[in-house]
Amino acid sequence: MAEPSGAGDSIPLECPGLDTAAGEEFLQEVFQILLEEGVRKSTDVTQKVCEWKEPQELQDLLDLELRSDGEGRERLLQRCRDVLRFSVRTGTPRFFNQLFSGLDHHVLAGRFLTETLNTSPCTYEVAPVLVLMEEQVLAKLRELVGWSPLKGSEPLFVCATSGTTVLGAFDPLDAIADVCARHGLWLHVDAAWGGSALLSPRLRHLLAGIHRADSVTWNPHKLLMVGLQCSAFLLRDSSGLLQRCHGVGASYLFQRDKFYDVSLDTGDKSPQCGRRADGLKLWILWKAVGTRGLAQRVERAFAASRYLLEQVKRREGFQLVMEPEFINLCFWFIPPSLWGQENSPQFWDKLGMMAPAIKEKMIRRGSMMVGYQPQGSHVNFFRQIITNPAVTRQDLDFFLDEIQELGWDL
Repeated sequence: MAEPSGAGDSIPLECPGLDTAAGEEFLQEVFQILLEEGVRKSTDVTQKVCEWKEPQELQDLLDLELRSDGEGRERLLQRCRDVLRFSVRTGTPRFFNQLFSGLDHHVLAGRFLTETLNTSPCTYEVAPVLVLMEEQVLAKLRELVGWSPLKGSEPLFVCATSGTTVLGAFDPLDAIADVCARHGLWLHVDAAWGGSALLSPRLRHLLAGIHRADSVTWNPHKLLMVGLQCSAFLLRDSSGLLQRCHGVGASYLFQRDKFYDVSLDTGDKSPQCGRRADGLKLWILWKAVGTRGLAQRVERAFAASRYLLEQVKRREGFQLVMEPEFINLCFWFIPPSLWGQENSPQFWDKLGMMAPAIKEKMIRRGSMMVGYQPQGSHVNFFRQIITNPAVTRQDLDFFLDEIQELGWDL
């Protein structure tokens, strides 16, 4: 074996290159830090949601520079404490953000698909489509094909959504499935957000017809609070489609003459040959709480949103963007300075500045966290998402009180 001259001459091989006892002691101390900072404080409603620091200040506090020589145990432990201390405490009952986003409902056609796949789904916007009749579907497909630089494309598949990111809307899957069946189109359902409603007998009607889909995406790490990340891609196909698309049959990994059933080698079904067993987290949770336990998580989130909806309708200064279909509660807070100015040309521009101003105040105070965004012709509004089972009525009342206090004098 070729080796640079002198390399390894001064490295003793008589003893292990790791001090396993010191490593075990270090891990035990890290575990205590995780338990205190990452679990106890991160779920304590009396703690700040975030300890806000300006980026440059945070860079200096954490000392991000990498050096030739490593740091000692005490300094490393302090790094662990600091990272947790200055992280957003997403487990607190007053963290109201939805962690991840998907696509709103839309229809894709032919080679237009390639443009979508090459664009971030969090920034790509397609004109919303509520498909109720066959003529509307086909008209939209023809429109999208017309946008494609490659003329003559044929419709490929329809992508419906169960639980849109911002408004929480559900497409009528049975009506869409009828059209797809009639014209031989693949039906994909983006149920990343709303798919967990299937676990609740009271809410699964929102996804009526999903059993007719050819493929479905679902993110248990959203509504069910499975540890990040945990995403599922489900196929009706039973012919080994994923393996035929992605499998390369690498002989150095997937030998066919193993002593066991090689159909159990599922690694060749994905381009990510080396990856975590994300499904294990969902399996453990499901085994622990059962289907009824998961359903209760969904239904509790729904009940919390209903309570908050009632309060928003009663409180002065709060205005709904629309009646919610799911647990996405979208609303504006209108401060007294804008009351009675709804017909003013500047009203909506001024209102659009309220949510960012209130968000800045709450972040600097560290009291809570909630997302906002514009949508179509609607200026910035708050989007309240409740998934944490630890949230109580007191937390929900605090949320509205805090919005009102921070925005009242704007």
